[in-house]
Amino acid sequence: MPPWEPGPIVVDASLLAPTWPTIDLLARRQVWARRRGRWILLHGASAELERLISFAGLAEVLRIEPRGKPEEGKQPPGVEEEGQLPDPAA
Repeated sequence: MPPWEPGPIVVDASLLAPTWPTIDLLARRQVWARRRGRWILLHGASAELERLISFAGLAEVLRIEPRGKPEEGKQPPGVEEEGQLPDPAA
């Protein structure tokens, strides 16, 4: 999607600290995005950041990409295909 078309601005929130200044920054960026017909979508937010957003009453404003099952046929990170395990070291 070209940047000038309406749609989400996906933010990698995996390294964002769950602090009030972070919430303030995200809320301000959300206002900026909404004025341009877009919105912020947080990807990979920690549980602590999610709780803080909810506690601040901003859960409906600061959207968080839902965690869920991986897409059909895809393995979650760190999961390998089924196969035989190597022989244990003696």
